[in-house]
Amino acid sequence: MHPRRKDAAVGNIRRARVEDHEAVVRTMPEWWADSRTPEQARQLTLLLPRLFFEHFSGTSLVMNGDDGMDGFLVGFHSADHPDEAYIHFVGVDPKRRKDGVARALYERFFEEAAAAGRTKVKAITSPANTGSIAFHRAMGFDVHEPSPGHDGPGQDRVRFEKTL
Repeated sequence: MHPRRKDAAVGNIRRARVEDHEAVVRTMPEWWADSRTPEQARQLTLLLPRLFFEHFSGTSLVMNGDDGMDGFLVGFHSADHPDEAYIHFVGVDPKRRKDGVARALYERFFEEAAAAGRTKVKAITSPANTGSIAFHRAMGFDVHEPSPGHDGPGQDRVRFEKTL
């Protein structure tokens, strides 16, 4: 373990770019190796096709550190619900977990969503992802009971909602 760094490199957050897609997808098997098999980690990449970087780079973020990418957040402002923003996917380099990277990315996303007139931020996760549930709770999200079949048969999801 390494000591926790307060306000970890917050100044290194930038807008995502289309070119970031390749780097993000390349990191995913490594960054999720502690919780998934190599095949499961590869399947995670299917949740982030290039179109997210082509159409939502203006609302997505990357944090770079001294050794490359420390984390990313892919999110967007809802086209159908003008008061809502949605966080689709977040990743943090395992070496930087507990350093405030995810918190800094979320806080920047909240600031930008509020500045755009959004009053709610939503997200989901699997009921088995207890770390994500705890993190969202700590970030002030309301955590809703698992929604059976939310993403199809057997694909239950815990829903999160935060009022800005």
